[in-house]
Amino acid sequence: MSDTLVLAVPSKGRLQENAAAFFARAGLDIVQGRGARDYRGQLAGLKDVEIAFLSAADIVAQLASGNVHMGVTGEDLVRETLADADEKVALLTPLGFGGANVVVAAPRAWIDVKTMADLEDVAASFRARRGERMRVATKYINLTRRFFAKMHVSDYRIVESSGATEGAPAAGQAELIVDITTTGATLAANALKILDDGVILRSQANLVASLGADWSEPARESARAILSRIAAEEEARTTREVTTALANPAPALIAAAEAQFSARLRYRADGRLTLNCPPDKVAPLADWLIAQGADHVSVAALDYVFSAANPLYEKLVSRLAGAKIR
Repeated sequence: MSDTLVLAVPSKGRLQENAAAFFARAGLDIVQGRGARDYRGQLAGLKDVEIAFLSAADIVAQLASGNVHMGVTGEDLVRETLADADEKVALLTPLGFGGANVVVAAPRAWIDVKTMADLEDVAASFRARRGERMRVATKYINLTRRFFAKMHVSDYRIVESSGATEGAPAAGQAELIVDITTTGATLAANALKILDDGVILRSQANLVASLGADWSEPARESARAILSRIAAEEEARTTREVTTALANPAPALIAAAEAQFSARLRYRADGRLTLNCPPDKVAPLADWLIAQGADHVSVAALDYVFSAANPLYEKLVSRLAGAKIR
């Protein structure tokens, strides 16, 4: 069993830059020892972790085969490539970048087609008139088949797209498309519209763990250290520390703060009260505390919030245990 945990990250482009920035925010700097052409690297300060620089698609394949322990890749690639994705990998946490939706888009001129149910009616009519099935251009063959089956649309055939999918209807290569989009602007420019219930997947980059990798105890400990820092940075980024002085704050007051402002108690002693709450709840919470008798309320942004509980690592351990049971 190997003591080294292998973490795969995208090898180039915006995804690599965003992945590096994500890990850096958690205090985990990615180091390429021999420069940008080196396809192996390290996480500074963690000697038993090796970085593998791969394409996003290769990361999915290596996770599925168990050759890497964790990786950064898009959920759309995971769901498209692996029919049984949840049996082979665990999506531990979304990373907040690489966001895009996989959607069903039809010509804007189809004014009576707004939903997938409408599409099924059109498909049946299309076959009755022309004696052939409606064509769907896409790179997402498996996602399309699963979604169309779920939505009870069967009278169609897939035209695999190798180029700019959004141009297929205008070029006469297909009647509609399944494609990935961030803003929908390119679809609109090609006179296409997204069906009201045609969002197949809201995708973004995820930190994904392999359930079939060699999870030795040293590899698990490295994963625990990485996930602890990621969870600490995420908790700090999504909360603010609110501190005030209140004479004998009653449990009912704290419960009210939790219910009304999603606040969590961090510290209470000698009249000092410290709560954590989401950034958008800070001002209402401060006003409320002053109304309860506080003279001053201070608010601080945090770098990290480390906790004894590590939800990301606990999720990993739970999924690994479930995989062994199966």
